[in-house]
Amino acid sequence: MTKVELKEFLNEKVIQYNNPKFIESDPIQIPHRFSLKEDIEVAAFLTATIAWGNRKSIIKNGGNMMDLLGNSPYDFVINHKPHHLESIEHFVHRTFNIGDFKYFITALQHIYLNHGGMENVFSKNAITNSTQVAIHEFKTIFFEIPHVKRTQKHISDPLNGSAAKRINMFLRWMVRNDKTGVDFGIWKSLTPAQLSCPLDVHSGNVARKLGLLTRKQNDAKALAELDENLRKMDKNDPVKYDFALFGLGVFEGF
Repeated sequence: MTKVELKEFLNEKVIQYNNPKFIESDPIQIPHRFSLKEDIEVAAFLTATIAWGNRKSIIKNGGNMMDLLGNSPYDFVINHKPHHLESIEHFVHRTFNIGDFKYFITALQHIYLNHGGMENVFSKNAITNSTQVAIHEFKTIFFEIPHVKRTQKHISDPLNGSAAKRINMFLRWMVRNDKTGVDFGIWKSLTPAQLSCPLDVHSGNVARKLGLLTRKQNDAKALAELDENLRKMDKNDPVKYDFALFGLGVFEGF
């Protein structure tokens, strides 16, 4: 395909997959249960954190997390006391265990009470065409209160070479709003132009087949290469192509 043909092809795939039907089989359905901004972002952040492995398992365990938070995730986060965490005894998703879950609740409370919330932390540290430094700074703040070191692995750091797929996906959910009903667009202090594609095995493999990516590893350098090529097709909303790359890989076996 020529560059023009490739752009047209991917734009068609964006339209095909970026619609409410996509929600039915995607973890984004968990935050879609809520209408309050803070409920959406807490549910989205926690769900995105465990978004690796089988999608049905992610959705099931995302729902389990919301049940444990009384299906009022922000209220639980902001108002909980240490003894409330003691009642949460059973949760695990792969290597994300109950200790990690309890720390994430505590750290989110710290973010909201002492740093003005997640949107404020990310927007303060984002630059014109990137949120990767902002992700690094968010992780620093998230873990500035006492914690078990192993829990740090559940938030990736682009400055340490990670593609940070899950947190880039979370940012897509929060920032993009193209009126299709999938992404929320509830964060107004960031723009889609600053976002990076959630790079995983599916989107990476499709990107390589389409000539959008040459690097073999799915790491921060690969993400930078993919970002550059996606921005050539749409500098204002490059991450919309996540729908095309992911849809082609997962639903079409491209």
